[in-house]
Amino acid sequence: MFRPGPTVRLSAHLRRALATHVASPTPSPTRHSWSKQDIQKIYDSPLLDLVFRAASIHREHHDPSKIQLCTLMNIKTGGCSEDCSYCSQSSRYSTPTKASRLVDIEPVLEAARKAKENGSTRFCMGAAWRDLSGRKRGFERILTMVREIRGMGMEVCTTLGMLSPEQARQLKEAGLTAYNHNLDTSREYYPEVSHRGSSVITTRSYDERLDTISAVRDAGISVCSGGILGLGETDKDRVGLIWEVANMPEHPESFPVNALVPIKGTPLENNEPVPYQTILRTISTARIVLPRTIIRLAAGRQTLDETQQAMCFMAGANAVFTGEQMLTTPCSPWDEDKAMMGRWGLEGMGSFEQADVARKEGARLAVQAGVRSPTAPTDASKEDERNVV
Repeated sequence: MFRPGPTVRLSAHLRRALATHVASPTPSPTRHSWSKQDIQKIYDSPLLDLVFRAASIHREHHDPSKIQLCTLMNIKTGGCSEDCSYCSQSSRYSTPTKASRLVDIEPVLEAARKAKENGSTRFCMGAAWRDLSGRKRGFERILTMVREIRGMGMEVCTTLGMLSPEQARQLKEAGLTAYNHNLDTSREYYPEVSHRGSSVITTRSYDERLDTISAVRDAGISVCSGGILGLGETDKDRVGLIWEVANMPEHPESFPVNALVPIKGTPLENNEPVPYQTILRTISTARIVLPRTIIRLAAGRQTLDETQQAMCFMAGANAVFTGEQMLTTPCSPWDEDKAMMGRWGLEGMGSFEQADVARKEGARLAVQAGVRSPTAPTDASKEDERNVV
């Protein structure tokens, strides 16, 4: 005679985990040998199949209930000598953005404190410069900002243009968590974006961008590098961008997906908005190809309604910018974002919660203490990662 066993009661936490995680005892491996054809095939797959595959991989490597909240502050506005055709901060164009000097330290620290109080765990600072050449005093001020904000227990990110290896080393020693340096688009389309109508880039080459990323990575700083959709590029260019970062020695810790916000006075002021399906395809493809990377839903998010954003989170986006504004474009306020996240069962990610960021932070602290971090990878483990195909 069959006798029913005792009733098993699952905790609410376990029930939620079973409902939101795809069972996978061994996460899918990270590849560094993608071909463009491989990525194009993924990008072109039926959209719902693509989102489902991306969601499954996302759950293998990340907690799907966690979203990293980041706040971005423009600490030096306008007057940039670059000629990026999408940017209102270029001195080449007549735009509503006016040039200003580097902000003093205390207003930046106050903004960071406010961001932390509102739930942001990463504070990002942007300066409209091509590079740091001749800016010794300004750079020293930024190093102080980094040290002070890091002391608040927050992750700290900067975007200051091109860096030398020595400048990257100094930022790392000050406590910088991540450095943002976007590739923007594919290598093939890049000349058209940087100086539309010309086949020659006048202010910065693609390889110079890659050199800065290498300097950042070699210094032990997490790399934040992604692109902008809506520049006039094709699907092939979006695939080319993902291919470029996917074949780096280390995948970027963060891959921002920006949708162009056309600004009056720039060469791209009349560009059509990028279709939502393109944003979703790009996020999904990036999640599959860059499984451990944080996919950052960045500029242009305010053009998406709540259900569209939720679909992006389902497909693997797990970071947003939140607060009063981004560099020169609108941003969703903290209260609105927290209310939205509450409706969808999402919560904020803690500082240094991402595994790759924690590993690099552990290595930095170990070096300061004069010991080897138990979380720092050995040379052999690095070699194993490179050989995964």
